[in-house]
Amino acid sequence: MSSMPVGTPMPKFSLPDQHGNVFDISSVLGKKNIVLFFYPKDDTPGCTREACGFQDQHDRFDALDAVVVGISSDDTNSHKAFAGKFGLRFPLLSDPDNRVRKMFGVPTGIFGIGAGRVTFIVNKAGTIVHSFSSMMQAERHILESLKTLRTRA
Repeated sequence: MSSMPVGTPMPKFSLPDQHGNVFDISSVLGKKNIVLFFYPKDDTPGCTREACGFQDQHDRFDALDAVVVGISSDDTNSHKAFAGKFGLRFPLLSDPDNRVRKMFGVPTGIFGIGAGRVTFIVNKAGTIVHSFSSMMQAERHILESLKTLRTRA
């Protein structure tokens, strides 16, 4: 499975967030830049560093007119606990059947085990302008996102 290429229009989808509300990507698509990050699992060391890194840079993303959205296969209760524990204020979407993950071509993790870690940057025109994939460099997803938003979005 290969990741959705740069230059591709972002597909539309809806998934439940950590509050049990349906989050429709169309509500921000074409209005804001979007940082869409797929991560393996709530409350694990790498995913916690990544999610907290995005939260710590909230003001910078806001200044770049970007909304951050996280997606994993964990359920909404897990997302709610994870967001509450670490003060995450952005949507965490539940994709239990990996439908959206597959739509974006996000690969499995190391040796085909678990879920991969990929971040997509989408500009206000709704086009994917950058993607970054790294299981082991969770914090670099934040740096790549900020750099891309400053230069390409």
